[in-house]
Amino acid sequence: MKRSAVLLSAVAAIVLFTLGAAYGQKAASKKVVFVSADKADFKEMPGGSGGVSRATVWGDPEKGAHGTLTKFKSGYEAGEHTHTNDITIVVIKGAYLYKDADGEKRVGPGDFLKVPGGHKHSSGGDKSEGALFYESSSAKFDLNPVK
Repeated sequence: MKRSAVLLSAVAAIVLFTLGAAYGQKAASKKVVFVSADKADFKEMPGGSGGVSRATVWGDPEKGAHGTLTKFKSGYEAGEHTHTNDITIVVIKGAYLYKDADGEKRVGPGDFLKVPGGHKHSSGGDKSEGALFYESSSAKFDLNPVK
């Protein structure tokens, strides 16, 4: 069962990578990209509170289209916010806890979530496991707190 979930996560990540590359990457980027989450170079998010780290898989999240492996520490909560651009994620391990006006979702391994740009929501990591997920966008990443 675990093997199936990991395989499904990997397939979903490849699909997201392909979709992101199709609408966000330049045609000049025609090389195979492989990143193992176990060996990825995770760095704390710029301007973050220490609960989020990411490893860039392709593109540049500070400048434009990108794909990253992102980790939320156990119990991390981002608070209510928006992103300027659409964000898509596929959870690999743990659970991404998502909440908006329609309710709460526990996004687990193999699950896909797309958050439209400008949509108010909150997110966080499972209290015991945190979350590891693949995230992609066709444009620069931002997080805009709701006041």
